[in-house]
Amino acid sequence: MSTFLNNALSCIRDDVRAAQAYPVASSAGMVKLDVMENPFRLSPELQAQLGARLGAVAINRYPAESTAKLAAALAAHAGMPDGCAITLGNGSDELITMLSMAVSKAGAKILSPSPSFVMYELSARYQNLQFVGVPLRAADFELDGPSMLAAIAEHRPALIYLSYPNNPTGNLWDATVIEQIIQAAPGLVVMDEAYQPFAAGDSMALLARYPQVLVMRTMSKFGLAGVRIGYLIGQAALIAEIDKLRPPFNISVLNAEAGLFALDHADVYAAQAATLRAERERVFSALQAMAGVQAFPSQGNMILVRVADAAHAFAGMKSRGVLIKNSHAAHPLLNNCLRITIGSAEENQAMLAALQESLS
Repeated sequence: MSTFLNNALSCIRDDVRAAQAYPVASSAGMVKLDVMENPFRLSPELQAQLGARLGAVAINRYPAESTAKLAAALAAHAGMPDGCAITLGNGSDELITMLSMAVSKAGAKILSPSPSFVMYELSARYQNLQFVGVPLRAADFELDGPSMLAAIAEHRPALIYLSYPNNPTGNLWDATVIEQIIQAAPGLVVMDEAYQPFAAGDSMALLARYPQVLVMRTMSKFGLAGVRIGYLIGQAALIAEIDKLRPPFNISVLNAEAGLFALDHADVYAAQAATLRAERERVFSALQAMAGVQAFPSQGNMILVRVADAAHAFAGMKSRGVLIKNSHAAHPLLNNCLRITIGSAEENQAMLAALQESLS
């Protein structure tokens, strides 16, 4: 390398240079069940309507007004309580970055049960914050209440993430333990409800009781993973501070219009979610009946399973044209675990057949 390039690279932080980029697996020609996407596309009629609507958007203008319209529509859709406000992110990932920046004081710490969404830790570390992961209970991936409370007392975290349902385990945690954590928290508590469309409950009622709680959701699991819209709801005074860190035009006019279109057709997406919930229960029953597979109950659009050899099963399924997530190396509690997204009935059938053959 030239001296100029070496000098340029030397300006990059050492921890960044030592890190690996977030992996995105190639899925060309595969049954894609690795990243919790909604498998259903819009009908041809709705595709035409969306195309006409996007075609009429003033793409020569910055998206301030369209972002405000989308924020208001999402607040109404979510049933935002009085006294609260909303801010938008380019997916939940940007909101997580904004939250890390907001609490990035000297000595500040971020805490989460573990394993959970990897971006909590990555975002904390890139803001030079210490991340504290508290292991879940090994038997059922439930919150370890005493350990969580002890960690809060010791580390006094500025921010606690509770993924509800949790990624990758798919479970809803005990509501009593969650309230104990919130009551003990010295700072913010973020209820990450990315998978709320598939779950039996939500955390919106906590906003009225606990002013330190924020609820984070995304339109990705709603059915718009390609549009990249996340939103954060909390007390207006808190959201006003976090919103200062939002890039002023972070949601494009096309993405905002697509989001508004989806909310206008929320019944279509609700029906898709109902189909996926039914498929999840069917797949779960099939996995339970499969020899050599331990399937964990889920309230998300994924199911975590444990097999004898995750690497072998993953490779076998991939060779049969089915792509899932090998979670074995993500955390010690995920030893020999695979995370399987719930797809269409046909995709799920192909997945079950590929898994069965890979275990034989």
